[in-house]
Amino acid sequence: MSIEIKRITEETFAEVEPLLAAYQRFYEVDDIDHERNREFFGRFVGSDHSGWLYGAWDGERLVGFGCFYRHKSSLTATRTVLMNDLYVVEDARGRGIGRSLIETGLELTRESGASCLEWSTAPDNHTAQALYDSIGAEKSSWLEYELKA
Repeated sequence: MSIEIKRITEETFAEVEPLLAAYQRFYEVDDIDHERNREFFGRFVGSDHSGWLYGAWDGERLVGFGCFYRHKSSLTATRTVLMNDLYVVEDARGRGIGRSLIETGLELTRESGASCLEWSTAPDNHTAQALYDSIGAEKSSWLEYELKA
């Protein structure tokens, strides 16, 4: 069966909620809060203001999602798109779904007039890195830091 990539809507939002939690478990988030997820990711449904939430369907089953955030770069003084979230369920990996979601993000980037699509991944996520390398994405030389509030 072919994979269909389409925008998550209010009608399909409930289908993505289990995948959001699975994505968070994959990255070992301790405090998964479904209400907070609904509020946070719900802002990408119905409005382009924050960005876009797209899903990948295999027939009637949602098997992946990509969340693309409107972002800005002060270095280049341009708009960018940040793919902060990309997830494909384990039994559907290796079928080009992640690649299709990234291609959708790149289309959104171009259509919105942004200069680039950017993202990061965990250093030990070698499967994802192999995908990113295969599509010609360039590794940044920047390091990421964070301070907990």
